[in-house]
Amino acid sequence: MEPMWPVDATPEYVEARVALAKTERSLRQQIDEIAAARRAMPPGSPLKDYRFAEGPVDLGLDEPVRDVSLRELFEGRSSLFVYHLMFHPDDEEPCSMCSMWVDGLHGVAHHLRRHTAFAVIAKAPLPKLRAWARRRGWDGLRIVSSHGTSFNADMNAERADGAQRPMVSVLTEEDGQVRHFYTLPANFHDDAEGGIDVLSPVWNVLDLLPGGRGNWYAGNDYAGRLRG
Repeated sequence: MEPMWPVDATPEYVEARVALAKTERSLRQQIDEIAAARRAMPPGSPLKDYRFAEGPVDLGLDEPVRDVSLRELFEGRSSLFVYHLMFHPDDEEPCSMCSMWVDGLHGVAHHLRRHTAFAVIAKAPLPKLRAWARRRGWDGLRIVSSHGTSFNADMNAERADGAQRPMVSVLTEEDGQVRHFYTLPANFHDDAEGGIDVLSPVWNVLDLLPGGRGNWYAGNDYAGRLRG
């Protein structure tokens, strides 16, 4: 085993770190097994070809607005990764955790596009949604509004009372048919938090620190992060 400690580490530290390394390796193996089981899921249900509102690639522009179909979001690829941004039409800004997750995904979007199409979809009207994307600096992302459609409700990204649910989904397209493949909500099936934490570099780095995550919660007001 390659050392994971300085040259003057104590025997007690080395022993504990080796034991931890074995546990970390077991976790990696379990993650690989879960990924294989995910890929082996049966075909998902077919989806309607929903119509969304989308603005220019340049976030500094608001026009022209065009009508874009769910199938068009695939950009000719066989899969589409969707972040369901928790942004109710009546809210002035989205969930701060969602903003954090999209910040992270924005940073690796050019890598993701080597494998899949990627879009951020929210229920908020397009002008409000693009204004927020502009403040966060989400240049280059496909930011589309599902306002006025049943997409969020049909995907269970929206509760019966209209409250939005943060989640990610993977959709597939074959022979012109779009299907649901996989959805991972922010909360697990027992409502415990942390369902999509593995997708955020923030949580993974905090887990490495001596203080861990603590009771920290992301905010939408960091100095130097917002634009506008």
